[in-house]
Amino acid sequence: LATVAAAGAASATPSTQIWIPSTDTQPAGTVHLGVDNYTTLMKKTEDGGWSSPTVYGVTAGVADTPQVGFEAGIDVREHSDFPLSLNAKIQVKEESLMRYFPAVAFGGYDWGTENEKTNFNILYGLIAKTLPVVGRASIGYYTGNDELLKDADGKADNSGVLLSWDRTLAEVDDRLWAAVDYMGGKNAYGALSFGVAWRFSPNIGALVGYDLYNDEKVGGKNTFTVQFDMDF
Repeated sequence: LATVAAAGAASATPSTQIWIPSTDTQPAGTVHLGVDNYTTLMKKTEDGGWSSPTVYGVTAGVADTPQVGFEAGIDVREHSDFPLSLNAKIQVKEESLMRYFPAVAFGGYDWGTENEKTNFNILYGLIAKTLPVVGRASIGYYTGNDELLKDADGKADNSGVLLSWDRTLAEVDDRLWAAVDYMGGKNAYGALSFGVAWRFSPNIGALVGYDLYNDEKVGGKNTFTVQFDMDF
């Protein structure tokens, strides 16, 4: 049951940190292709080894002004009986309205197409601020479908905090980026994740990371993630 729950809840592909959404949106006219994998490492099935369906995502920048950005996308999980889900996000950009104004984003993802099976319907709000030297810090909150987001006892556990830190490691190489993020709750989404990404070119990048689930009874054993991204 834990494997099924986790396999159904692999993160969708709005613009993200590692596991949770970021306040970023794709520029208008950009089509972002992402392939995300989550799997245990060197662990037999009998010991809890599992692999989530691979997520193939297409996210497009729909609108982009100096103040506001908007993106929308579709994800396909395979292998899965009900592979399609949708996501969308609107962003107010950092310092776009006044000095020191944080980035603000509202959105949703994993809007599944099969009622009571994949309609996790995550809705969230985030604020983020870039600090000198430290990097960018984000905080927010999410809620989802209480019929699907449950704890190990079967009780509704459909909301929680969102936290993240990310930074381009320019002192090493400005193509290198690191992040840590956290999604609260003891449901299939609750996790602490960390990783690094490398930008091979202005439009191609890859990320490697690790995910520690808040409750292995629901989220499954911890997973290694590889994410490939390409922009057109």
